[in-house]
Amino acid sequence: MISKGLKYMILATFLFALMNVFVKMIPNIPAVQVVLFRSVVSLVLSAAFLKGQRVNLWGNNKKLLLLRGAFGSVGLILYFYTLQAMPLASAVTIQFLAPIFATILGIFIVREKVKPLQWFFFLLAFTGVVLVKGFDPRITPWLFLVGIISALFSGLAYNVIRKLKLTEHPLVIVFYFPLVTIPFAGIWSYFNWVVPTPVEWGILLIVGVLTQLAQYFMTKAYQVEELSKVSSLQYIGIIYALGFGFVLFDELFNVMSYVGMAIMLIGVFANVWYKNRISRV
Repeated sequence: MISKGLKYMILATFLFALMNVFVKMIPNIPAVQVVLFRSVVSLVLSAAFLKGQRVNLWGNNKKLLLLRGAFGSVGLILYFYTLQAMPLASAVTIQFLAPIFATILGIFIVREKVKPLQWFFFLLAFTGVVLVKGFDPRITPWLFLVGIISALFSGLAYNVIRKLKLTEHPLVIVFYFPLVTIPFAGIWSYFNWVVPTPVEWGILLIVGVLTQLAQYFMTKAYQVEELSKVSSLQYIGIIYALGFGFVLFDELFNVMSYVGMAIMLIGVFANVWYKNRISRV
């Protein structure tokens, strides 16, 4: 029987996949503007939850909280840009490098040790992503670079979250993301505003709600289940991306691109499995 934690994570992954689809459905709305509306919804809901639980909105380590918000903001804006500009599964595949970057950066930021075998897994993951890019002419060098930078900033954000885990309430960390994002995205959007159609307004609202729900269920999964049991489930997102991309956007790939996706997933999954294994030794 599937445990409650696994159910939460499967639901969270599906909701994130739906969010990706709706972002891709509004290519005419700049990614920064999409992130702005997503952040407004997240700010309101996060503040309401924190007030309801009587938790201080502003947290303790404000400098790190602001830094987490900044890193997360850049990472998400660039990720939404790739979702709109390249095949759905390709954007998701490149973004899955974020845990690899998080581990590598963790050597310097949180003094995390990396075992020799993990470097082989990193190389495997990068090789897979390069194969996806190399055999798909729809991924230009510019889009590929943007995707890599997005994953890099996400990896930085993950490391800051690790440093905050002992001092901050999880919802406070979530709250600071839109708090930092809204001023920057708001100023940019003011000078580059694209008026959404009624349908696009609805999609923007859906993106915000789906993101908040996905984050909630992912948090619940990590709270009630062992990390090693639920963390790897997020990688079924590539299956969702392939399915949604084929059905909704007529996206197909050549054989080598599929091979690249598989190699990338093996590298990332093996790294997660190995870290969980050695942590229990």
